[in-house]
Amino acid sequence: MLRFMPVGDSMTIGSAGEHTWRYRMWQHLRATYGGPFQIVGPRETLYDKATGSPDSYEYADPDFPRAHLAGWGEGWQHMAPVIREAVRAHRADVLLVSLGLIDLGFYTNAAQTAANARAFVAEARAANPRIRMALLPVIPNVRAESDAPFAADVAAFNELLAKAVADLDEPRSPLLLASPPASYDIHLDTYDGTHPNASGEHKIAEAFAEAMYQAWDLGSPYLAESA
Repeated sequence: MLRFMPVGDSMTIGSAGEHTWRYRMWQHLRATYGGPFQIVGPRETLYDKATGSPDSYEYADPDFPRAHLAGWGEGWQHMAPVIREAVRAHRADVLLVSLGLIDLGFYTNAAQTAANARAFVAEARAANPRIRMALLPVIPNVRAESDAPFAADVAAFNELLAKAVADLDEPRSPLLLASPPASYDIHLDTYDGTHPNASGEHKIAEAFAEAMYQAWDLGSPYLAESA
């Protein structure tokens, strides 16, 4: 049994009425992964913009394993202190991680964010020394179009994240840097310049799926029509 845990910020938790890329990934794995698997994590809800709280179960399709470790407004600095217990409690084998945008936007600079990413890796391994992690670089959002320092910080962090993956990768606990979706367009694949719409959800799921297939021979190439 392989246990996948999605970890992320608002792009991963999603908000009321959405499918989320987690749903698209589950459909892909169900169609292509040849063995038993679970989606695990300590949380299940969506973010409710009406209440300003992560207390919604109003998924576009609620009939799927909704477990995750994601939070609206949460980043590497929030997840590093809690990932060890989440991995231990839910016996995660593979982490699918999309973090960093919120850190760079509100909390930490590129170097500080990269340090928190390294701490996250260490904490996850403390719970499971054989855990695998696929990490998605930050996809620049609409703010990067008008805020040059922010755009530069995003680019700098993505370089530091790639270096961290190269430095920390090891055979028993492989780290994988997923490629950002090549065709991702914030004006077409998001509903507000940041958060994915249906096509964006597919492209984020595809980024993880393609990386795991190419590096680990896990699953198969992503087919949106099967997800």
